[in-house]
Amino acid sequence: MYRMFIAPRKQIRLPPDEYLGISISFVTICSEHRIPIFHHASRGNIAIAALRDVSRSLQFLVHAFCLMPDHVHLLVEGTTPGSDLVRFVARWKQQTGYLFRHDLPKRFWQRRFYDHILRSGDDSDSVAWYIWMNPVRRGMVAEVHQYPFSGSFSADWPNISAPAKSWSPPWKTQLQGPLPRSYGRSLEKA
Repeated sequence: MYRMFIAPRKQIRLPPDEYLGISISFVTICSEHRIPIFHHASRGNIAIAALRDVSRSLQFLVHAFCLMPDHVHLLVEGTTPGSDLVRFVARWKQQTGYLFRHDLPKRFWQRRFYDHILRSGDDSDSVAWYIWMNPVRRGMVAEVHQYPFSGSFSADWPNISAPAKSWSPPWKTQLQGPLPRSYGRSLEKA
């Protein structure tokens, strides 16, 4: 007789208190099996409205967001000592799950999400541009302002200038240096 052994899930979260308070975090949330859930404009607009509602109710600023067909990037900042990043992500996933309950499978988000809490030396503008450049890097649009599911609830985007140095998530090779001009037009005001 054989016994099946199921290994417990690896704990990828920091201690819970690391996600509380006033800090800026880069977050990536993927759809289950990378199903393209945001290829319909109506879903993207509904998800962005839900993101705005949840961020207001849980005291988070959304400095940058980009809804790609199969994943979402966020740059968020807790505004109070009680701001809880894990609760914020869970609430947004729950709310979108409810809103799309008739259109999508019961569980269309992956169980977990990736997060990177920015350190004091990290440039949040570079992180925001990494997020906004995602559809350009994927070849979906030529310039950042052309993508309808990117933006910011806290900044006058797209009138923010591209930073001198680019940023990549820690799991990717760090690319330092100026952003190529092909990444989009200069967004400085004349």
